Amino acid sequence: MKIKRIVPITTVSNRDELEQTLQQHVEVLGMEVVIDHGWIATLADAHGHQLSIMMKDSTAPGNPDTSLFVDDVHQGYARACAVGLDSVHPLTREDWGVTRFFYCDAAGTVINVGMHS
Repeated sequence: MKIKRIVPITTVSNRDELEQTLQQHVEVLGMEVVIDHGWIATLADAHGHQLSIMMKDSTAPGNPDTSLFVDDVHQGYARACAVGLDSVHPLTREDWGVTRFFYCDAAGTVINVGMHS
């Protein structure tokens, strides 16, 4: 399994805060909004660096802290299960075209592992 990209996620409390936060990052960092699902938006620069801003995950019980996109999410899920990691969100094919799962590491950080399907 290869990691394709890592995206930090920050959480905001409402849509106004999401829009203000996005605008601040656009103005300060020169990033542009490349995805906006209403509950999560992702900014990117010309080099592929990304940052996601999220209100409440639409299908999971809580928000992840970081997203890692991989080339084989099924292998990642099998590895997480094999080492006994706490699954926060089961392996799921989401309506927006991503297959993903969440696990919680020993420090309590929630990691979203996904793959575009």
